[in-house]
Amino acid sequence: MMARVFTYRGIPEDQLLNMDMKEFAKIAPARIRRSIERMLSGKRVEPEEKRLLERIREARELVKEGKRQPRIRTHCRDFPIIPEMIGLTIEVYNGKEFIPVKVTAAMLGHYLGEFALTRKPVQHGEKGLGATRSKAAPKK
Repeated sequence: MMARVFTYRGIPEDQLLNMDMKEFAKIAPARIRRSIERMLSGKRVEPEEKRLLERIREARELVKEGKRQPRIRTHCRDFPIIPEMIGLTIEVYNGKEFIPVKVTAAMLGHYLGEFALTRKPVQHGEKGLGATRSKAAPKK
């Protein structure tokens, strides 16, 4: 039995890793494509986004040389996940702390902020006696 190979819109993962942003923009969903085209053309690109892209490329080169990946932290939650990011860990700010996001090929076509949740699930206290300030709280 053969192992399944991951493909993104019919393109295998090994080809995605070698793909540049212009080629990826052609196969990306519309919203991601427009974001990438704005980055490539230089229209309305935030300086933080340019710096993040530079840091991603620096980290990719260091990983290829066999060195340890530097820490990449960002507030750019609306940055699209591109093939250059596959295999890197990027720490994304969720409003309180930086959440490490390990980028995989399955995340292509999404935004970084989708993987760093801004809310925690509610964790209620224990139920029953002792949960409220009642008179008859048992002692242990």
